[in-house]
Amino acid sequence: MPKLPSASSRLTNDYRHHMKISIWPDMSHAPSEVLDIARWAEAAGWYGVWYADHYMPNTGSEAFEPGDIHECWAMLPAIAAVTERVRIGSLVSPTSVHHPAVLANRAATIDHLSNGRMVLGLGAGWQINEHKAYGIALEQPGARVTRFDEAIQIIKSLLSEDRTTFEGSVYSIIDAPSDPAPIQSPLPLLVGTASPRMLRITSRYADEWNTWGQPELAARNRQRFIEACNTVGREPDSMWTSVQAMVHLTHTDAETAEIVNGPMGSRSIAGNANQLVERLSAYASNGFDEFIVPDWEHGDSPEARRDSIERLHAEVITQLG
Repeated sequence: MPKLPSASSRLTNDYRHHMKISIWPDMSHAPSEVLDIARWAEAAGWYGVWYADHYMPNTGSEAFEPGDIHECWAMLPAIAAVTERVRIGSLVSPTSVHHPAVLANRAATIDHLSNGRMVLGLGAGWQINEHKAYGIALEQPGARVTRFDEAIQIIKSLLSEDRTTFEGSVYSIIDAPSDPAPIQSPLPLLVGTASPRMLRITSRYADEWNTWGQPELAARNRQRFIEACNTVGREPDSMWTSVQAMVHLTHTDAETAEIVNGPMGSRSIAGNANQLVERLSAYASNGFDEFIVPDWEHGDSPEARRDSIERLHAEVITQLG
C-alpha cells in the first residue's frame, strides 16, 4: 500500500511545490455518499478527505434546528477503510468536548487502520448549541484556550513519548501510556485558528495550520500565522498550511457577484473556470500547501453534488499548475 511522505520530508522536497487539493464532505450527507466521494477523490488524485466534528447543525446561538449530522470519529475509520492513499483527518475536533487522552488514542488507532494517513485536527471549541444541548461547558475564551493549550501538549506527548506526565490547571496526567504508538512519527497535529494566542500555541506545538477565506482574507490570516511563528521562534515553512473556501463554478458575472457579495462572500470564491484557476493559484502564490473544497453547496442530491465536483475537477483542478 503506498504511503504519503512524512511531515518532515513533505516540507523539504519537490512534493511541496504544487498546492494539493482535498475534499470536505458535509456531515449531513449519508455515510454511503461520503464513502463514495472519498473513493472518487482518491481515484482522481486528490490529496485528502476531511470531516468536521460536530453533533448538530450550527445556529449561532443556543437554538436547535433539526438536521442529520454524522459523527466524525465513527466516520473517519470508515473513510480510512475504503481508501489507500488519501490523508484523512478531523477538521477540527474541539478540546472543549473531547478529553486529550481520548483524542490521542483514537488518532493512533486510526493511523494504524489507515497505514499512516491520519491527521489529528484540533480546535478549542466554539459551537454554542451543541455545548448547551449536551451539557458540555463552553468556557469563556481565555479559559477555553488554556484548556486547549494543555490538551495539545498532552496529545503531542502521548503520540510521541512512552509515558506522559503533565500537571496543569485543567488536566493532571500521571505516567500515562499510549500504546501502540502511531505509525507516523510524528502523527501530524493540525490546528484551525486565527486568534493571536491560539496562533502562538499552534506555532509551538502543531505540525499544520488551517484557516478559512477567499485569497485576500487567507493571506492576511497567514501573515498573522507567520508573525506568531516568529514570536515563538518557529520557522513558518516547517509547518504545512491549508485553507478552505466555498467554491462556485458560475455561468455569469451576475451570479459570481451575488456569491462574493453575499453573507458567505469572505469565505467563497466564484467565477468561470479560468477565473477559478486564477483564484486558486492565488492561494498557492500566498504560500498555502493545500486547498480544501467543501462539498456543501454543490447540489441538493448526491448525483448533483457528484456532477458538480467532477465538473470542478475536469474544468478547474486539472488546469492548476
